Amino acid sequence: MSFSSYIGPVAKMKTRLVDDCALYSMPIGDEFVEMNPLIGRSLRLEFRQQINCIHCGRLTKKSFSQGYCYPCFQRLAQCDSCIVSPEKCHYFEGTCREPEWGESHCFRDHIVYLANSTGVKVGITRGTQVPTRWIDQGAVAALPIFRVSNRLQSGLVETLFKQHVADKTSWQAMLKGEPSEVDLPARRDELMELCQAGITDLQTQNGIQAIQAIDDATVQHIRFPVETYPLKVKSFNLDKVPLIEGTLMGIKGQYLIFDNGVINIRKYAGYHIELSCGL
Repeated sequence: MSFSSYIGPVAKMKTRLVDDCALYSMPIGDEFVEMNPLIGRSLRLEFRQQINCIHCGRLTKKSFSQGYCYPCFQRLAQCDSCIVSPEKCHYFEGTCREPEWGESHCFRDHIVYLANSTGVKVGITRGTQVPTRWIDQGAVAALPIFRVSNRLQSGLVETLFKQHVADKTSWQAMLKGEPSEVDLPARRDELMELCQAGITDLQTQNGIQAIQAIDDATVQHIRFPVETYPLKVKSFNLDKVPLIEGTLMGIKGQYLIFDNGVINIRKYAGYHIELSCGL
């Protein structure tokens, strides 16, 4: 069997929706490898024992926060804990690691949404990251419920909702199959009633225009290119086993699903790999 090969540092897969189907391309060096056509084919993925920071390019023995060297992990605002927990944003305290970065990334419209990935969850994302964020989480359906003027406020709204609904996805469950169908508009209405007092308080403090309910949004459905889901999820670790060989059975979230295990490509951003696929 002949193979085509791609070599270079890998990055988080690029995604787009076409007719509600998630399409993936994987950046490897200067190439963008279209991944959907490779499903059902034999793939060989090898870590070539080199990692470069995705921000500064520095050679590093270990990757932090999905692709950064340790100095960048310690210094960059995008690696701070408030990125994971936006309600902890400390820009107004004057302690943001990079105020200019915070102004350009955190002080723009954010969307608070409900999604069905492994059941209903609440989440937030920048308006420009819809529907990318939903695809990356493996959500089969998503519904915007609020448009909020900055990241801190979106985190505060999310905090209200996560008292009643999950805010995380179980990646193992997500990779085992499709979740049960959920009526997201009905669930939104239930949660809005439960959280109304808190929402009113936030609007009083920040202004109604800063936190606006989205009443006319429609549910975005997403189909993932998966031929077969694994019965048992086994995760590959390139640091321990640098060579993966198998048949690509599907892609969901940022995971490649092989017939013998799964791998989270986003986790290995900055790793130099060689990807070979059977023709």
